Amino acid sequence: MQVIPHQQGNNTFYVTPSRCLFWEQEQALIVSDLHLGKTAHFRKAGIALPNDVFKDDLQRLFTAIQHFKPQYLVIVGDMGHSKHNTELTTFARWRNDMPQLPFHLVRGNHDILADDWYRAQAITVHETTFTVRDVIFSHDVLTQIPESYYNISGHIHPGILLKGGGRQKLAFPCFYFGTKHAVLPAFSAFTGLAILEPAATDAVYAVVQQAVVKV
Repeated sequence: MQVIPHQQGNNTFYVTPSRCLFWEQEQALIVSDLHLGKTAHFRKAGIALPNDVFKDDLQRLFTAIQHFKPQYLVIVGDMGHSKHNTELTTFARWRNDMPQLPFHLVRGNHDILADDWYRAQAITVHETTFTVRDVIFSHDVLTQIPESYYNISGHIHPGILLKGGGRQKLAFPCFYFGTKHAVLPAFSAFTGLAILEPAATDAVYAVVQQAVVKV
């Protein structure tokens, strides 16, 4: 798997084309906005979406876990998308295959399942933030970040426009790193994009098919 190291203070984060972030010092895998159950939710509403998107997302996460062998997984919000449905039942079986890996979820606006469900899947839920060393995980970007801390969030599904010849423009998911906070791309392939306009001092990595490109 191709990775690009990004140095942020004393921490090294590896940016990956699978839309995961690997934190070297903690051996932690970090993802955002899985939106599990979203395609089943739309199918319930009569929109004929294929189940392949959900299966591909789970396979991509499993591949990243197998590759990095993390000590724990952090999900910075919106692990789920809606009420319980068949895709969440499939996820529960998938989770049972790796019970030794701790899961930490910072609750997002779509994480509306009963607390008992998360406990049954051995997922530790943090209501607003989860702090490890000098990194604060949250679903939304924090408005106040303490001195010497760095914030990693999700929620907005960041994207970046890349320009080509002939006035071509293509939008891609991206990792955004500012001076005090980072925003991860949505892990799920079935999401929209909020196009960013980064400052010159920011670092942005676009996810282009099977590669990561520093913009």
